Amino acid sequence: MTDPIGDMLTRIRNGILSRKDKVEIPASNLKERVAELLRDEGYVDAVTRSDSDTGSVLSVTLRYGADNQSAIQALRRISRPGQRKYVSSDSIPKVRSGLGLSILSTSRGVMTDRQARKLGVGGELLCEVW
Repeated sequence: MTDPIGDMLTRIRNGILSRKDKVEIPASNLKERVAELLRDEGYVDAVTRSDSDTGSVLSVTLRYGADNQSAIQALRRISRPGQRKYVSSDSIPKVRSGLGLSILSTSRGVMTDRQARKLGVGGELLCEVW
């Protein structure tokens, strides 16, 4: 697999389109941190990691509203293996005029765009969620 973050976002997107309650993703520390940020921002309900003989698996419980509308309207991968996208702290874009969020991989760890602006750090722009 050449783009594990892209695969994770596609699994979540496909789970939402097929109205699944939960999606399972091969685990890594980076994917776990991205899923935890989605949970902390209210886009997914829960994230659990389970280990087995074949490898670790992340279970992401998707969040739906009362009208069966998903909390995630769209997911977009920004920095890809063939075209990396790095931003400085003063050029971090706002997603949907601040209604969405960007996830960045910085020297201080994986964080949201708001946290990166507050700490004054830039990094690789992984994805956008709204």
